[in-house]
Amino acid sequence: MKAAAGREVTRASITLADGRELIYFGESADAAAAYPDLRDLPRVHASSQVRYDPLLGEWVIVASHRQDRTFLPPADHCPLDPSAPGRLTEIPAPSYAVAVFENRFPSLVGGAAGSADAGGTAGDGLLLTRPGNGRCEVVCFSEVHTASFADLTHDQAALVLAAWTDRSVALAALPGVEQVFCFENRGEEIGVTLSHPHGQIYAYPFVTPRTSRMLATSATYRRDTGRNLFDDTLAAELADGSRIVIAGEHWAAFVPHAAHWPYEVHLYPRTRRPDLQALTPGEQEEFCDIYLDLLRRFDRLFGSPAPYISAWHQAPVRTGRPEFALHLELFTIRRAPGKLKYLAGSESGMGAFTNDIAPEAAAARLRELGEGNPG
Repeated sequence: MKAAAGREVTRASITLADGRELIYFGESADAAAAYPDLRDLPRVHASSQVRYDPLLGEWVIVASHRQDRTFLPPADHCPLDPSAPGRLTEIPAPSYAVAVFENRFPSLVGGAAGSADAGGTAGDGLLLTRPGNGRCEVVCFSEVHTASFADLTHDQAALVLAAWTDRSVALAALPGVEQVFCFENRGEEIGVTLSHPHGQIYAYPFVTPRTSRMLATSATYRRDTGRNLFDDTLAAELADGSRIVIAGEHWAAFVPHAAHWPYEVHLYPRTRRPDLQALTPGEQEEFCDIYLDLLRRFDRLFGSPAPYISAWHQAPVRTGRPEFALHLELFTIRRAPGKLKYLAGSESGMGAFTNDIAPEAAAARLRELGEGNPG
């Protein structure tokens, strides 16, 4: 497989003791795959449903087995560390670069394809239910427990990007999968249950509500103007300039005009692409530098690691691909030192956000926090 700038990346797959798949990426992949999983594990028995909310027109995942998932274990019991003598983890090898494996506590589970129009839906009238078929994977960015994505080198970030791309292609090809979502939750304030540097990938059996809404608004815009909404939004932000954080040759990072979160940045390739697979070598290379720069700026905001969510928005597998624009949305829920942005009544109850920081002020602050201005 190819990583940034067309560099070859080795991948090697093994089967864990309970039947789940693990894939190593990088030069050490073949050596790491030589280590078997020596744990005595029962087979994973997980179940998932998706239930339709007729008032909002969206599917909700129900996966009650996740109540028993691992929660903030001590550092010396982290299941994402490499295995060591007397301490067997989810990663059998004693060292790895990037590792991806099926989540032991998945929200969505493998099974026969079942889409809303393929006879997989049960229930009468408005009370519709179908199997939560899909796949959930964990992506370990580094073997170093105390690291973060921001600590990675350019080449390490390129390897993670290669893994995201590889898995997005593979998961999109699974029967019944409609959308693939790569993301990272970072920080206990966000709700992370493992502190090791890692992210996740979900392969959904439906198009997610946020993407469905973006596709609907972009379709209306196309009908009314004959133009692409994503292209025009990026052009408008570049022309305005007041919310631009970083403008590269291939990518532009900006705080959106109507940002929901105190510090929120959207990162777009200047040329519209539907998904990660469509990125050119030059776009891959520059992404790594700009993304690492953004994460480091976020960590300088308050003098401590920022709790954040980083979310790749890719086009669905079969719907709206010509119109959709790949982009990454990065935001922190911290609004000031020691203060978090909570989703209270208006946000949680009605979906109507109030932002405590003007987007222009947030962008100005992030511009100040480049490598040459660490405070």
